[in-house]
Amino acid sequence: MKFKRFLAFGIPLIITFLLFFPYKHVIAFSFEDQGKLVAYLPLESEKNFQIKYTHSIHLSDVLESYRFSDKQIIQTEFSYHDFAVGMPSNAEGKEVFEEKDGTYFIKNMKRNFTYIDLRVGQVRANHRLVYDEKTYTLTDFIKPGTWVRISLESISLWEQLKGVKISG
Repeated sequence: MKFKRFLAFGIPLIITFLLFFPYKHVIAFSFEDQGKLVAYLPLESEKNFQIKYTHSIHLSDVLESYRFSDKQIIQTEFSYHDFAVGMPSNAEGKEVFEEKDGTYFIKNMKRNFTYIDLRVGQVRANHRLVYDEKTYTLTDFIKPGTWVRISLESISLWEQLKGVKISG
């Protein structure tokens, strides 16, 4: 009798727990205005990632470097090739501005974010996520023009089934 009761109540409870318990640590891309998961990249041991894109006016690459700690995204470095519209002209506070071989760097950045909002480029931007020495073109997984919120999350098996896994 107890075994039948366990089968009737325990098994569905265990299945529900396994399906909805958020255990997988990911870089999550959600619809900014809805919070609905669009795509995700499972995190391994690497604690750094980069967002690389082509500046729409200069047509040169810009690289934003980040690391994560708990639920915080910390911008650590910014590099670009052209001093013009939309690019910083100097470092702030304890940050360091450098120029090396035609590339400008702002280093020693410690800018904390709980999320990053991004509109995935439709024409020139070619937004890419660089993680664990692999580069993922965001438009392969997210419709161009989509406004996404990038955050560090723990997601469940159910959420993994609903979102698009970014992988190589």
